[in-house]
Amino acid sequence: MHTPLCGHAYGEPTEYAAEAVAKGFGSIVFTCHSPMPKGFWPRVRMGMDDLPAYRKMVEQARSSYEGRLRVGIGIESDWFPGYESWLEDLHGQLDGEHVLGSVHFFSPEYQAKFGVPKTDDFFRNYFDHLVESAQTGLFDTLAHPDLVKNHSPDDWQFERLSDHISKALDAIAKTGVGMELNTSGVNKRLPEMNPGGDMLMLMAEKGIPLVLGSDAHVADRVGNGFREALDLAEASGYREVSMMWRRARTPMKIEDVREALQNLAHV
Repeated sequence: MHTPLCGHAYGEPTEYAAEAVAKGFGSIVFTCHSPMPKGFWPRVRMGMDDLPAYRKMVEQARSSYEGRLRVGIGIESDWFPGYESWLEDLHGQLDGEHVLGSVHFFSPEYQAKFGVPKTDDFFRNYFDHLVESAQTGLFDTLAHPDLVKNHSPDDWQFERLSDHISKALDAIAKTGVGMELNTSGVNKRLPEMNPGGDMLMLMAEKGIPLVLGSDAHVADRVGNGFREALDLAEASGYREVSMMWRRARTPMKIEDVREALQNLAHV
């Protein structure tokens, strides 16, 4: 979940917390877009000077809903070569619940360095970068891991890329990093969750931990699609999903999570 500090999300953390309480959730974690150094793609993220405000906003939500909702702070950080030490320091300063790692192929810096062709080579390069991001050890979970399919949905063919993706997932599995099933993918150019079922099956085969995320940029999307996400995960071979807190992963049986969700509204 995000905050207005990133420049493309709407609503205060207290509004997201209110939505979570209304839907019956017991905890939430904010993972707004991280600062980056040297003016890296500044229009979609908070600046370093905004970190105190970010903490204050989340703390306000935490104190406002104390006893009704556990509210945590995290971050969604961009992987980009050469920025690893900077991110390590940032994550230490934040000392939060959950660090997501994203390869945002559509950033101007990424496109300038790696190009933007509508080719399988571009798609393969993206998955190589997912591996590199996992191998840094900086992230708990890789966010929306097949996001690149939205670059050019007409050119995306999972079958042509499956061998390369499988090898990438082998390398990611060795790191112990989790991967996200992002329900907001249904609102993107290729309207399905990130990742889709084919990739999710490979992830399950390789034992990669799975975390659900709604990637809410507006309050009413908190927890959206979680029931469908559980069904997709189970159909793909998963029996557990994970919850992150204090950067520790707690596995939960899908059947238990599904039972808990039965009492939630509009998810």
